[in-house]
Amino acid sequence: MRVLIDGIEVPEAEAGISVFDWGLQRGFGCFEVVRAYHGSPFRLGAHLDRLAGSAAALEIEVPPRAALEEWVRAVSRAGGDCQVRILLTGGGRDPLVGAAGRAVVLWEPLAPAPDALRLLPLEAPWHPATDRSPFYAVKWLSYAANMASGDRARAQGYDDALLITSDGLVLEGPTFSVAWVTGEHLETPALGLGILPSITRAVLLGEAAPRLGLPVVEGVFPLSRMLEADEAMALSTVKEVAPVVAVGDHAVPRGPTSGTLAGAFREIVVAEIG
Repeated sequence: MRVLIDGIEVPEAEAGISVFDWGLQRGFGCFEVVRAYHGSPFRLGAHLDRLAGSAAALEIEVPPRAALEEWVRAVSRAGGDCQVRILLTGGGRDPLVGAAGRAVVLWEPLAPAPDALRLLPLEAPWHPATDRSPFYAVKWLSYAANMASGDRARAQGYDDALLITSDGLVLEGPTFSVAWVTGEHLETPALGLGILPSITRAVLLGEAAPRLGLPVVEGVFPLSRMLEADEAMALSTVKEVAPVVAVGDHAVPRGPTSGTLAGAFREIVVAEIG
């Protein structure tokens, strides 16, 4: 893998940050994951816009935009078909030791795409579930609860978790958005619930679905609404559009819309990247 730290290439085995960096000690930092197709990053501008918003909320310094773009494109070319991770750490806060914040850009191989997902609903009391938080839509490094939820789901025989509120409202997955088909339209939790404004979600809802004449309804939905759906799907940079065939012990039908949306998404990628 190719790793750049503050724009300087570092051997993979030697790549690291200070143990005094709050990015390591406290998860204080933010990140983005960009999908690269044939060495070209998809919707890099939107990802960097979101990164800038996350950094501003945490008051973390961001390298110049042109430099970040150059680093991501260089790493994308090295990785080919891959995911490119951008991490901005908050540095240290102890004046006696200190540690400068770091900008890390690296590519990682893509995990094999699942044919379908089985999700375990888990209550997520740490989730903002509101747009009134000063850290609304921040993609920060503090993903421990999300990752632990996914691990818990897999330990019980599922592929991943589905995060819900204490009163049973559907939110999102630990690293993906969700949507489902009900009748002739696509439903998905609204951003006002505090879910991450996913780039893939925006492309699917704002571009792919309209191409197919598929109306989109964003709202606040109980878990029962997803369980009653005609089909369901997970949306993310890495997964793109992945069918969901079970939520807990409830089977969800596998219909044609997720595949059609996946095809429309790929058409958009090809049109931009080739």
